[in-house]
Amino acid sequence: MKKYKCKIKGLDCVNCANELEEALRKITVIDNVNISFMAEKLTFECEEENKDVALENITKVIKKEEPDVTIEEV
Repeated sequence: MKKYKCKIKGLDCVNCANELEEALRKITVIDNVNISFMAEKLTFECEEENKDVALENITKVIKKEEPDVTIEEV
């Protein structure tokens, strides 16, 4: 497994971050999802060959749960 980091922008509160993190944990191809509200950082782990699928699924969940939030891989 490899760890990936993304910049996450547009979250309004810690509670929103926690709810979004909980929704992202349901994605089967990723593990150890963590959102740091203060640092505006999203980290997750997945197999290298699943990275594109993982980012696609993460983006879909974010758009559904928090439409104004954007992520950018770092």
